[in-house]
Amino acid sequence: MLSRIADSLFWLNRYTERADSLLRLTYVHYILSLDHSLNTIYSWKTVLELYSNALPATVETIENDTPAVLKNLLIDDGNTNSIRSLVSKARENARGAQDHITKEVWEMVNQLYHLAHQPSLSSKLRTDQSIKSIEAFTRHTALFNGITDNTMARGLGWDFMNLGKFIERCLQTIAITNKQLELLPARGTELNDILQWRYLLLALSGYEMHLKTYGPSNQVHNVLHQVTLNENFPHSVVYSLTQVNHYLEHIMLIHEDQNEELTRSFGRLFSRVRYMDLQTDDIPALKDFLTEVQFELARFAFELGQYYFSYS
Repeated sequence: MLSRIADSLFWLNRYTERADSLLRLTYVHYILSLDHSLNTIYSWKTVLELYSNALPATVETIENDTPAVLKNLLIDDGNTNSIRSLVSKARENARGAQDHITKEVWEMVNQLYHLAHQPSLSSKLRTDQSIKSIEAFTRHTALFNGITDNTMARGLGWDFMNLGKFIERCLQTIAITNKQLELLPARGTELNDILQWRYLLLALSGYEMHLKTYGPSNQVHNVLHQVTLNENFPHSVVYSLTQVNHYLEHIMLIHEDQNEELTRSFGRLFSRVRYMDLQTDDIPALKDFLTEVQFELARFAFELGQYYFSYS
């Protein structure tokens, strides 16, 4: 497989995974913003800091203006992480690898692209129809994942797509978790109130699983265990890294190419997370640890690109 094809497949799934993460967070934030008792806690500032390149002064101006925020997050061409920008970049990568993806995958990417560029979208975001637009995008990203899973051959293309998907998912989980940790009270009994964690769990599609899996006591440990170390939770850090490890090993096996430096780099990172001692009584220290993991994973992704995609 040509390196440019592998690169396109890798980034196709990174962009769609990032779009999916943004949509889930936007949907949850929109719903919770309707609860006026939470408005003083959950302005749109945290979402904008994660998914907008707006200047701090602009963020301060629009953080409580829901239509302006939705415009920035969904259709602003000047925002490199808006849904329109992400879908456009995903489509360009799909076009570059069109012979290596199925017709169904290409059609779904096109549908997402046209949904993001529909002329009426801007006016809808200024009305109560905005939630339906968010839901439409969410359905399409879910369909993309399902169609990709059901139609793509399990070869090198599939491996590179999933490397991109799970690297991005891990990075997004850490970013959203760290933002939530910034909002929490430093210590005290409030940390063991599930309502303090509902935002994070809903944003990671893990609230229902949490209620069914964990007990009502020690919510701090339970929630942080779920988002970091629960191997059965699809959005946990360790689950994503396990998938990255699986697809990386498969690529090296097919290539008969054992890049020891790359393997050691990821192995050290994977081991640090897999065997971490989850200390939930020191939230700042945990946040620092997750930030280090985020940095190391981003560096690994860069090294992966240099080796397989011939980045200069």
